[in-house]
Amino acid sequence: MESQKKTSQSANKTPASENDEEEDCCANTSCEKNEKQKPSSPKQGDFSDPVYKEIAVANGAINRMNRDELRVKCAELKLDTRGVKDVLRKRLKSYYKKQKLMHSAAANGNTDTYFDYICVVDFEATCEENNPPDYLHEIIEFPMVLIDIHTLEIVDSFQEYVKPVVNPQLSEFCVKLTGITQKMVDEAETFHQVLKRAVSWLQEKELGTKYKYTFLTDGSWDMGKFLHTQCKLSSIRYPQFARKWINIRKSYRNFYKVPRTQTKLICMLENLGMQYDGRPHCGLDDSRNIARIAIHMLKDGSQLRVNECLHSGEPRSVPISAPIEGAPAPQTPKKRD
Repeated sequence: MESQKKTSQSANKTPASENDEEEDCCANTSCEKNEKQKPSSPKQGDFSDPVYKEIAVANGAINRMNRDELRVKCAELKLDTRGVKDVLRKRLKSYYKKQKLMHSAAANGNTDTYFDYICVVDFEATCEENNPPDYLHEIIEFPMVLIDIHTLEIVDSFQEYVKPVVNPQLSEFCVKLTGITQKMVDEAETFHQVLKRAVSWLQEKELGTKYKYTFLTDGSWDMGKFLHTQCKLSSIRYPQFARKWINIRKSYRNFYKVPRTQTKLICMLENLGMQYDGRPHCGLDDSRNIARIAIHMLKDGSQLRVNECLHSGEPRSVPISAPIEGAPAPQTPKKRD
């Protein structure tokens, strides 16, 4: 999907809704006004706690290590030894910090995880080699990959192709890019029907009812552009469960302290010592590779917090001070009035 997103940058954004209440990412407050998260133990910002001195000493020692020394230390701790120097350094720092803070939190009975599952989504959409400014991207592949946070494994996946309506004939560029043929979309159901089955799949997993979960994407466009546009085209209300998500590019950049140019899918994989598995721009394969990155980040100590939401038809950043919330239980898609 990455190339489609890149070729779409010149296209105009979908107009924001006419002050529809349903377009807000939060029911009663905007992301910017969310209350601060309650501090955990040891208290956030209370760096006088002795545990932070221990973490600082460990970080200093890690900063003095070269790449070979970092790999040896990772091997001793049975951590992944793949990745560039900055990744290995961050992996070790996160390991020591997590161990020390977990020990402190356990002593105070605070051992909760944020989510039970993360659902990775990477849509494929209609496109031209040079998209005109008014081009409307229609979703033609709807994939989801489910990560179990407790086992750090991919446990299930969902995939269906979607019949486009506005541009029913796929461009030669789109077919070559995605591998999705005209026959595949001609035989597929419309987006409304596919979304219903996607919701049923999420409901069968008891997400939002028995288990806490959230969505994760490679950038802002999947939810903020493609899903938002598609719901308007299909006269469907934007689903509540997809209003907030983790943008892994932001998470990766902030966690490993790398420039924005190092957050493309292939770059993230290579910096973590992995190679792309599958066919690039196949939505399901892209989703699986994004999930592999997410799992590595979790193993390295990243918390993967929700960092974006849809507000007034546009993606916005969610401040780190916002309360940690899982996505609501998925509901059957509703038609717009």
